[in-house]
This record gives sequence, C-alpha cells and structure tokens, in this order.
Amino acid sequence: MVGLITFTIYTNDRLLDLESDAASNPQRTAFVRRYRHPLYVLSALAYGLAVALAALGGPLAFGLTLFPGVVWVLYAMDWISTSSLPIQRLKDVLFVNSTLVATAWSLTIVLLPVAYANATVTPAAGVIFGYFVLATFVNTEIANVRDIKSDRARGVSTLPTVLSVTRTRHALYGITLLTGSILGYGVIEGYVTAMAAGVLSVGLVCLLGVTGAIGRIDERWLSISAECTRLPVFALLVLFTLL
Repeated sequence: MVGLITFTIYTNDRLLDLESDAASNPQRTAFVRRYRHPLYVLSALAYGLAVALAALGGPLAFGLTLFPGVVWVLYAMDWISTSSLPIQRLKDVLFVNSTLVATAWSLTIVLLPVAYANATVTPAAGVIFGYFVLATFVNTEIANVRDIKSDRARGVSTLPTVLSVTRTRHALYGITLLTGSILGYGVIEGYVTAMAAGVLSVGLVCLLGVTGAIGRIDERWLSISAECTRLPVFALLVLFTLL
C-alpha cells in the first residue's frame, strides 16, 4: 500500500512540476512529458488500489492511506496563489517542506502495520517513528542539493539554497547522529532490542557515507544513493527473520 501511494504521489509531483524540473533533471522531465497520459492513468489506478486495500484494514488504515495524498495537496499545490495574503506554498518554506514529507511518510509506514494488526501504539513505535522522520528528512534535503539552481530561481527555500553545500553536509551529519541517539535511547529504555537498533543503524552508517559525498560527487547520484541506504536494513531484517 505504501508503495502504491508513493508511486502515485511522486508521479503526480513530477507531472505538476514539469517546467521547473526541466533545468535540474532534463532526462527525467523528457520521460515524464512523453508518457504523461499513461502516467496519469497508472497513478490513478495505483491510488485506487491502495485505498481499496486500506478499506480492508479498517477506518484507521483507510485514513492513513489518504493522509499522504492530503499532505501532498497542501504541500505541492499552489492553492494560495489567488490569495492576497503574503503566504508561500508549503513546498517553498524552509524546514516545513522537508518536515511535511518526512512526517507524512513516517506516520504511514509506522502506523499502517499497527492498524492492520489492531495493535496498541507503544513507545517502540515512537522510537521507530523518530528514526524514520529524521532519516527521511535527511534524504529529502540530500535530494534538494541537485535542485539548488531551479529552487533558487523559483524562490524555494531548502537547506542547500539557504546554507552552502558544505554547511548543509555538516547539518545533515548532525541530524543523522541525532537519529542514532534516538535508537540508543530506545535500547537503554528497553523499547527496542539492541539487535533491532543495530540493524537500523546500518542504514544510518550508509546515510552518513552518502552525506559525506555531498558536493563531492555528481548530484544526480546523491538522491538515489540516499534512498538505497535502506536496502541493507531491509536485507538484514529479512535475513534475521528467516534465521
């Protein structure tokens, strides 16, 4: 369900920002422009399937499935352009943009399994939620490094546009280390096991490596590398589950 929602939202986001993305990612923009109509259809079908599956999990699962879409509308759509108030689109506001993205995805990832299992939200869920929020925030800001020129031209405020690339790297180091401290707190308090925290920490070590590459490698590979930092965590979780 999360995969279907992710496909839907990011596809529509690419379709919405075709003009602004042309400068920062011309190849992707050309692909999206060429297959615009099939992508519209596929994204609609994916979201419909996700919502249908969510209905089987009860009201909470249904609401959690709709939540990222609602956040995206508030985040990306220029719904305040007709207003006379000096308000920016949420996607353009420093910290608000990345925090919204991180919170929406993390709530869905953490709480959907809880809803389907009809389980109680425990402190362990809070620790995992904090882990995903901060790690996703870092991923989002890493991806913003590639879009510095286009974001500045549109007046979008991100860490790379406000800070220098070097300072952004240092700030993301700090946030990643803070994420690790949350896992450490969870272990000390007994909310998560040391093994679980160790597995999740592998993703943070990989994320530190990608953060260290900011400003040192081609920006096109940064966001992909950041997203791939969770693959070792997934592989280890599957391995320990099978053992």
